[in-house]
This record gives sequence, C-alpha cells and structure tokens, in this order.
Amino acid sequence: MSVKAEHYDVIVKPVITEKATMASEAGAVVFQVANDATKPQIKEAVEAVFGVKVKAVNTVVTKGKTKRFRGRPGVRSDVKKAYVTLEEGNTIDVTSGL
Repeated sequence: MSVKAEHYDVIVKPVITEKATMASEAGAVVFQVANDATKPQIKEAVEAVFGVKVKAVNTVVTKGKTKRFRGRPGVRSDVKKAYVTLEEGNTIDVTSGL
C-alpha cells in the first residue's frame, strides 16, 4: 500500500498523555485525526504511513471548552481522537519523529 498525501491529512498528530500511555501498554496508539475522518480512512492511513496491521479503530470527539481569551469568551475547537488497536507483534514508536 503506497503512502498518499491524503493519509497525512487524516492523521494530525499523535496524542501523548497519561491515558494514551496506559492505552499503549494494551497495544493501542492514540492519534488526533481530522474531524471528518472515518474509521476505514483512519485504518488505511495508519497502515500505509506506519506499515503495521490494524485490528480495530475507536474514535471519540472531545467538544471544545468555553474559555476566556484576553477577557473575552471564546470556544476551543472540537478535537477527534482515534484509539488504534494494533495486531499482535506490531508496534508504533510515537516518541520518534516521522
């Protein structure tokens, strides 16, 4: 499977948090993805870019919080995260650059 430019549009960046680190111990990797990305698109992009086999993709949309910017109310953007579970024996090292 060849890497296409659209694959890099689907995957925005890896998420490195405590919860994502705990998920990685169970063989899952967490990515921030485009808000309009579907599960099959995410699976195809991860398999093409990283050269691994994906078992399952779970997504969650975190709604943007209302915050104050310079005293004025504003809203953060919504963020879509994908929990990508890999087949046995496959790993992705998200700490190294791409």
